[in-house]
Amino acid sequence: MEGKGINMSLAMVALGEVKEIQELRGKDDVKRRLQDMGFVKGEKVKVVGESQGGIIIIVKGVKIALNKGLASLITVA
Repeated sequence: MEGKGINMSLAMVALGEVKEIQELRGKDDVKRRLQDMGFVKGEKVKVVGESQGGIIIIVKGVKIALNKGLASLITVA
């Protein structure tokens, strides 16, 4: 862990910020889906775009769009 700040939801991260995934919340099938897309503990994510309903992030070098509901299940620091 880097200890670069407090834990927060990925949905709350500002445009351009890089954070480290701390935890995935939600039902097992949702967590498994997120893990399959590269959202695993310790992985870095960067918010590169925003829209009214979601965010665009880069994880493992791939751009992924997530709605705010899914993004709120990912805890980062």
